[in-house]
Amino acid sequence: MSYAIIRNENYKIGQLGLIYRHNERKNTNYSNKEINKNSLIKNYSIKACNTTYQNAFKILKEKYNLKGQIKKVSNIVCEFVITSDKDFFEKIGPEETRRYFETAYKFVANYKNLGEQYILSAKVHNDESTPHMHLVYVPVVHTKDKNGKEVNKIACSEYWKGKDSYKRLQDNFYAYMIKSGFDLERGNTKGNEHIPIEKLKQITNYEVQEIFKSNENLEQEKITNDIEVMRENYQRVISKYNTLVKRYTRVKNIIDETMYKTQKIQQENYNLKRENINLNNEIVKLKDYIDKTLEYVSLLFDFSKERLKRLVNLFIQGLTK
Repeated sequence: MSYAIIRNENYKIGQLGLIYRHNERKNTNYSNKEINKNSLIKNYSIKACNTTYQNAFKILKEKYNLKGQIKKVSNIVCEFVITSDKDFFEKIGPEETRRYFETAYKFVANYKNLGEQYILSAKVHNDESTPHMHLVYVPVVHTKDKNGKEVNKIACSEYWKGKDSYKRLQDNFYAYMIKSGFDLERGNTKGNEHIPIEKLKQITNYEVQEIFKSNENLEQEKITNDIEVMRENYQRVISKYNTLVKRYTRVKNIIDETMYKTQKIQQENYNLKRENINLNNEIVKLKDYIDKTLEYVSLLFDFSKERLKRLVNLFIQGLTK
């Protein structure tokens, strides 16, 4: 069974350039090796942003007269990463995949009465192993000032107020997607901690929300003599087992590859450090050798050492021109 996955991350004004270049694919090179440059054309926007996120934010703030103190340390923009697993999208096909993201977009626009106008960008990436959408929005709350006047205020902490705010997001998103006709599973609601977006990418590669369920979700023994019930239960367990095996294999491959790359990088780093130490030692020896040579030559020809240095430097400069 596939999961309805939605994850949130908060950003400060100085971070908007980075997420803009990543989401809108403005970079020349990417550290994420999963990005297939030949598939960039398959990406599309549910809501396009025709300028930088920072500029779009400033325009939005002025247009709607948004209140709230904006400091360098303030979280002024949030981003939802919305996805499911690879098998789910392959099963439903491109048209339903687009409807999935369009439906998720409508959910965000209405969640907590946000308003579609406060969504800066909604970009679907199909150039990685699993389709996913980066939806960037301004966390606006609709409240009243001290005089009782209704105001729209940028307030990330108020938008995400409450210890269970993340759980409520997950519950509402799951219910909305199910109601919209997508065959998905909620996932474990107990102890469901927030996973940062980058960690989600590294651990799950957008393919697995969780592998192991808590004890209350374990299969319960069914005592029955009804052959049809037993056959149905057997088929269901086998199907679930096969799904778990596939997910386990994906995660194991990711972990194995990550461990291999980590060990390789550590070894390369160690070798570079040793090489750097050796080079520094050689440089020190070479400098000392040159200095001694200049000293001997100056004594031999009764020539000022400093003047000799200047002549040598001028000669070297002439060679490099």
